[in-house]
Amino acid sequence: MSPTPNRLPATLTPGERRITLVIAAVQFINILDFMMVMPLGPDFARALGIPAAHIGYIGGAYTAAAALAGLVGSMVLDRFDRRRALAVAMAGLVIATALGGLAWDFPSLLAARVLAGLFGGPAMAVAIATVTDQVAPQRRGLAMGTVMSAFSLAAIAGVPVGLELALWGGWRTPFFAVALAGLIVTAAAITILPPQRGHLTAGTTEGMAGMIVRMTALLSRRKVLLAYATVAAVQVQQFMIVPNIAAYVQGNLGFPRDHLSLVYLTGGTLSLLTARWAGRLVDRHGAAPVTFAATVGLCAVIYTAFVGYRPWMPVLALFPFFMMFVGIRMVANGAAFSRVPDPQERAGFMALVSAVQHLSSAFGAFLSAEILTNAPDGRLEHVTTMAAVSLALGLVVPVLTLLLERSTRPVLPAAVPAVPPQ
Repeated sequence: MSPTPNRLPATLTPGERRITLVIAAVQFINILDFMMVMPLGPDFARALGIPAAHIGYIGGAYTAAAALAGLVGSMVLDRFDRRRALAVAMAGLVIATALGGLAWDFPSLLAARVLAGLFGGPAMAVAIATVTDQVAPQRRGLAMGTVMSAFSLAAIAGVPVGLELALWGGWRTPFFAVALAGLIVTAAAITILPPQRGHLTAGTTEGMAGMIVRMTALLSRRKVLLAYATVAAVQVQQFMIVPNIAAYVQGNLGFPRDHLSLVYLTGGTLSLLTARWAGRLVDRHGAAPVTFAATVGLCAVIYTAFVGYRPWMPVLALFPFFMMFVGIRMVANGAAFSRVPDPQERAGFMALVSAVQHLSSAFGAFLSAEILTNAPDGRLEHVTTMAAVSLALGLVVPVLTLLLERSTRPVLPAAVPAVPPQ
């Protein structure tokens, strides 16, 4: 008897596992390169004489550049061997990260982060496309759970270690450390990954007009537009909250600065422990139910922390769960998106996903900055308004995910009626 959809093999093959672990390492470097900059902001601001109000431009420069690179990459990445494209993107990210550690003023650091974004955006798109190409559909949830665990590892190991390295060797040291780790991972990816050319088809020499026609056709499909709408809603909701966590827990809740790394460490650990479990749930039950459950949990945390918070509530019992539910939803969304594009357009599709993610993240961060103000005592004001907008956006996410999952279900052929014997 053939396996039913709910009892398909749940273990990756050795080849799939090897590729998934390599791509998870690539994602770890990519995410860490972005995540470490925000907590290091006060350190390099003091050292380079950058006004604290301008720290946001450093993160925004990376995000905007990654979005631009995603738009350009969506038209060209599917024309190349995935391994070669990944190697070029990662090499550029390593160089740009090292240049960040060599910055001497605000413009030079800003330029280095722009360069990092130009390579980091395509690297993420090619990495996800590689996993999708090489892992069977019934095991992609598990594979995505492994890859997305890089987010948790970056929070567990990257942010705390980066802060400690900055205390030990100055703010430049974490940049050099990430660049060195990225160089090692890039070499491993080139060595371990086989050539990734299965997606290439006739027409790889098409001109700009052909690429525009191909991308126009991609964007004309309902399931593609639903995917991008889902990405936008998810990222805006999350990034109205993420950039303000450190300031809120310290200024409003009185959480000590010396213990801030515990928030990331605990949240990253929870995310890591639940990522693979979430992937198995997606493979068994689908992305929509898992997204619904994770969104309910995320909204409960946002409401409790920003609207209904009471002094007796421990911070370490709230914000780590925010990170956990974000991670679970990332796994479910990644599995849902993997079913949208055809193989020959997968990298282009994921490059546009990356562009939408970065643009939406920037919009969410800027929107919360417009809502919030600083009180004289350092507290953030209007946090309940910010939370209300984020919660409203959260209501849309499960609906969009359900519509997306329904639109990507394979169409079964109609049964042919039996012809009675004459």
